[in-house]
Amino acid sequence: MSGTALAWGLTCVALLVAAFFGVRRLERALLYVPDTARVAPASVGLSSVVREVVMKTPDGQNIVAWYAKATLGQPTLIYFHGNGASLANRADIIARYADRDIGIFMMTYRGYGGSTGTPSEVDNVRDAKQAYAYVRGQGVAAGDIVIFGESLGTGVAVQVAADETIGREIAGVILDAPYTAIVDIATLHYPYLPARLLMKDRYETMKHIGKVTAPLLVVHGEADVVIPVEMGRKVAASSGGQADISTFPGAGHTDHDQFGSFEAIIGWLSKTHGLGTRSHLARDASMAG
Repeated sequence: MSGTALAWGLTCVALLVAAFFGVRRLERALLYVPDTARVAPASVGLSSVVREVVMKTPDGQNIVAWYAKATLGQPTLIYFHGNGASLANRADIIARYADRDIGIFMMTYRGYGGSTGTPSEVDNVRDAKQAYAYVRGQGVAAGDIVIFGESLGTGVAVQVAADETIGREIAGVILDAPYTAIVDIATLHYPYLPARLLMKDRYETMKHIGKVTAPLLVVHGEADVVIPVEMGRKVAASSGGQADISTFPGAGHTDHDQFGSFEAIIGWLSKTHGLGTRSHLARDASMAG
């Protein structure tokens, strides 16, 4: 091999290595923007409705969550938040559902909000399934549970709901600004990087959504420049079960509650799950009696 050929080969290798680590850094920056501070529910005015839960994972990590129990007859949301969110900055969401007597269990990802470890797709999904098991262990009937994903969390929620056992038990799924795949988002916003080749945490929603057979609601801002509404429409259209979608003209990625999305969610829950009726546990107990 000539000196020129060797130099060119080494240059190519160097460029590939630089691209690999560049995409890895991009992946971390795009997916996970953790607020690491552990905040007590009382500090954000939720002491009367929320208690902190710490789940110990099989690999020895501690996952912090906030849990507001549902009033009898109301559903419980298991909520997976977005990449830059935290329990504290989602306190208003927790309070809003709690005011309607709807339960909510909001889990942080590893490295967020006092949780130990480092987030990854595999671990986030595994921890999310543990969150489901925890809520079931608190006596909440599977038929009273709705899996809720927000932005990044939609990829987690879809994989939980696509689980064969969980999927046939739960009452429904709500996806707030879902994407077809995180790698699609990376390609959209950073077309000059080889994201499809090198990204590890891909959150390929379209590979899982067809296995989601529980009733589905998608909410999405039509002016969302982070995750285009066309992705939300594609996700809804590809569900394996009944799917509804509510989109909001003029709404962006995080402000569609100002355009009516909360009311749309409450309306959907009322229609599909009968808010205000007895829970499945109570109904089963009365039938057994």
